[in-house]
Amino acid sequence: MTIPAIAVLYYSGSGHTKVLADAVTAAAAATGATTALLRVDELDQEAWDFLDEADAIIFGAPTYMGTAPAAFHAFAEKTAGRWAVQKWHDKLGAGFTNAACKAGDKNSTLDYFATFGAQHGMNWINLGLLPGWKSTKGTENDLNRFGYFNGAAAQTFSDVGVDGVHPADIATAEHLGRRVAEITAVFAAGKTALERELVSAGA
Repeated sequence: MTIPAIAVLYYSGSGHTKVLADAVTAAAAATGATTALLRVDELDQEAWDFLDEADAIIFGAPTYMGTAPAAFHAFAEKTAGRWAVQKWHDKLGAGFTNAACKAGDKNSTLDYFATFGAQHGMNWINLGLLPGWKSTKGTENDLNRFGYFNGAAAQTFSDVGVDGVHPADIATAEHLGRRVAEITAVFAAGKTALERELVSAGA
């Protein structure tokens, strides 16, 4: 059995996005995947090695001024050498973000993550959930309560602590972690099977 390796790479300023990163990581790990929770501004060589070997990378950061924070962009610039040789080509990718506003231009950050992944030749995994809270029968406790598709999007008031992260947003982040892990398991198993078939064909 092929055990997929998944990196959850995040930045969090006030701790709200860290709550979501923890939820994504725990849900992915619960499927049996090997996971690592990595902060973009604290990467050592071991962390970079895990990123290079991982089957999937899930990017997460709050939305500041319509995009990911400067710390995430600084990390992205550090990957230029890897981009030049397409070291992350054909990895799987996904993303999540958080903002104080219910809209807050969060889609800009998710689009940025997807574009960053595409530049590296990665394949993007969407949230895979219908929108919640879209009718009078829905509630703010629905999964995907803001109706995003390109990733998981959360809203946390700026004047609350980490306990103020909404349970529905945590559950949506958990869904993303499970979804990425399940798809990555299929991807990794298929890749291993193909490699074995090629070896057998050349034997």
